[in-house]
Amino acid sequence: MSASAPATTVSATRDGTPRRAAVRLRPQRHSRDRPRRSLLLTLLTGLVLLYTLVPLAWLLFNSTKTQAGLFDSFGLWFDGDFALFSNIADTFTYNDGMFTRWLLNTLLYVALGAGGATFLAVLGGYALAKHDFPGRRAVFAVIIGAVAVPGTALAVPTFLMFSEMGLTNTPWAVIIPSLISPFGLYLMWVFASEAIPTELMEAARIDGAGEVRTFFQVALPLLAPGIVTVLLFTMVATWNNYFLPLIMIKDPDWYPLTLGLNSWSAQAQTAGGEVIYNLVITGSLLTILPLIAAFLLLQRYWQSGLAAGSVKE
Repeated sequence: MSASAPATTVSATRDGTPRRAAVRLRPQRHSRDRPRRSLLLTLLTGLVLLYTLVPLAWLLFNSTKTQAGLFDSFGLWFDGDFALFSNIADTFTYNDGMFTRWLLNTLLYVALGAGGATFLAVLGGYALAKHDFPGRRAVFAVIIGAVAVPGTALAVPTFLMFSEMGLTNTPWAVIIPSLISPFGLYLMWVFASEAIPTELMEAARIDGAGEVRTFFQVALPLLAPGIVTVLLFTMVATWNNYFLPLIMIKDPDWYPLTLGLNSWSAQAQTAGGEVIYNLVITGSLLTILPLIAAFLLLQRYWQSGLAAGSVKE
């Protein structure tokens, strides 16, 4: 019994008249109400957490060390000399501030590529979810097939096509392919199907709103959690994109951070180039900080059920 139930007891007074009294029993707690704890699942979760945090801790500790301290101290602890701020300054000033140029290039690719991919995914997902037109099933099959194809498999054909158009070694060779996100389109399709009540759209049309106004004033606010999710996915994919810029761009002035840090790492492995190991590590730390900040700032928008209660049944 989950709720307490009163129990009646009978007692006698001095003159023998029976008297009833209600006694409330305490509810019994069953073991099935308690969540089960799996020791194996806890251990696996701890291993995954350790696997995730140890590289980040190593990166944080070693970015505070000098060039000599990297090889003289233990990797998972601080050195005697705290050189984080000097390493950051050297990273931004080394090679005439090339790290700053790579950072701005990456921000450009993310703003146009990831932003454009999110915008197109929102438009396409909304249209596929809330509008009926011939060929919807065919479009669904194409999207599922595109999700199953890895991006690296399309890199070489994309390079040949862009080479014929003369767009290689330009920012457009990275931005235009980044505008296509089959997974983002599929995600917005599924989300829009559940997040936007059809009755709400019909009410807006009855009130005289056109399709454009219905989308921007009614549907778009309800799609905010899905938009943020797709934006984060496309932003991370564009920020960490390595193979596509590798085959498309040869000019170091248009490198993103991934290619730039790789070139520094290759330089550090040559004779006399080991003096920039600390810059490679510090640059790697600076590269992941914007992604962490984006997740922390946008996590409050990861909510569901914004349309709950908007339609009265």
